[in-house]
Amino acid sequence: MNSFFKIFIILFMFIGIIGLSLFLHIIKFADIPLDLSANNKIFYVKSGQSLYTISKNLQHENLIKDNGLFRNFANIKGYSNQVKAGEFVLCACMSPKKILEIFVKGKTKLHKLTIPEGYNLKQTALEIEKKGFGTKQDFIFLSKNKKFIKKMGINADSIEGYLFPETYFFEKNEPLKNIIIKMIKRFNIVFTKKWKKKAKKMGFSVHEIVILASIIEKETGSEPERPLISSVFHNRLKKGMRLESDPTVIYGISDYNGNITKKHLITKTSYNTYKIKGLPLGPIANPGAKSLKAALFPANTDYLFFVSKKDKTHKFSKNIWDHNKAVKKYQLNH
Repeated sequence: MNSFFKIFIILFMFIGIIGLSLFLHIIKFADIPLDLSANNKIFYVKSGQSLYTISKNLQHENLIKDNGLFRNFANIKGYSNQVKAGEFVLCACMSPKKILEIFVKGKTKLHKLTIPEGYNLKQTALEIEKKGFGTKQDFIFLSKNKKFIKKMGINADSIEGYLFPETYFFEKNEPLKNIIIKMIKRFNIVFTKKWKKKAKKMGFSVHEIVILASIIEKETGSEPERPLISSVFHNRLKKGMRLESDPTVIYGISDYNGNITKKHLITKTSYNTYKIKGLPLGPIANPGAKSLKAALFPANTDYLFFVSKKDKTHKFSKNIWDHNKAVKKYQLNH
């Protein structure tokens, strides 16, 4: 009996030593990168993919030395079922432990998306398509979905004007809905409660300010001029004058080819501010913070007109006679 007990103890210790040795071998494997001089690689983990397949692919891509040890380490850590799907930037210069950590935390590769100030809905959709996030048709369809618009708290027929222009970072497979939500959330952060109170005090809704800001955005690229442009439009609105803004006319032309004509100016649309009084039907672009601010805080002037000086700035006038002189000087070269 004593002999049997001794043999059992020895066997138990032997198995324990082997187990400990294997455990230490796995831990050592997890801490040592395969190749410190290696470059980054893009590695894809598909939704529902097993740890077995993932680890085999890692070894096939020369990112780890042993797929079995990788799985064993994942099991030890309790992460075997916690690997996230997505597009990852990995390197053989990373330890298997680091690679597993990236998988579990879902540190996927993010792609840059920059929407310039003044881009309209169609231009934004095209840029999103170019970057590979989805089709412009799907983006526009979702942007005009009434249920979605209402859910986002926007009282309009589309989300034109609320796709805040900025640089964003998204995963390659980011749903279009999430991209739109993030852009609108950014707008809501920029358009503060203080600004909302200011709009109400001025007698405007937030949507009306967005419309006005979008026109200011399209009228000038000069930051110092924006409050001046804003003052002209505010002064005209107070006097019941038409805004007479070319960018609004252009927005209402379905087949605009880059050349605005007299026919365009005399054709009545919901956006032709030469023919309608007040603001157009909706925003004509997605304004940035500076144009939104200019719409809320116009310069204190008596200006009612402005004309391009063809150098990205404008000549402002208080009356039609001075304006006509400016038109002759800067547009007709008289």
